[in-house]
Amino acid sequence: MATFFGAIMQWLSGLFFSKTSEVTIVGLQASGKTSFVNVIASGQWSEDVVPTVAFHFRKVRKGNVTMNIWDLAGQPRYRSIWERYCNGVDCIVFVVDSTDKDKFETAQFELHQLLSQANLKGVPLLVLGNKNDVEGHATANELIQALQLNKIQNRIVSCYSCSMKNQHNLDIVLKWLSERSH
Repeated sequence: MATFFGAIMQWLSGLFFSKTSEVTIVGLQASGKTSFVNVIASGQWSEDVVPTVAFHFRKVRKGNVTMNIWDLAGQPRYRSIWERYCNGVDCIVFVVDSTDKDKFETAQFELHQLLSQANLKGVPLLVLGNKNDVEGHATANELIQALQLNKIQNRIVSCYSCSMKNQHNLDIVLKWLSERSH
């Protein structure tokens, strides 16, 4: 009986104290952006993820937070739309394949190019170094150096090493995202 009343109270508090967060997910192709959205939405990881064409939109509810998520394609021809979908969001999530060190320079360039846009000034940034379940992955500190995150000013910047496959550090990531909701 106590469980029933607890569920009712949780439902009521969700109605009156719910928050919303606008989030845009960007990064180079095959970094794990769509896998991230799928895992936080369903708790399921799949190796069979179809590359995103242009963008996907998803509403994901976690606790009392509803996240409106724009998952943008990472292929070069779609990177010009990133700014448009990052404008007005509560945070930008930049996903990096932490095992593909050959693409770090391109990732760093694209990230800094995006953040240099005046209309994105002050938007919090979360960098996720995905695939830390694979041997030889870059650590969070290595990503901070490679992507020159220490040079980014006038915005909140956080970086976590994670794995969509093993859901490593996703609890911390979800907490970070919920703290940016309103």
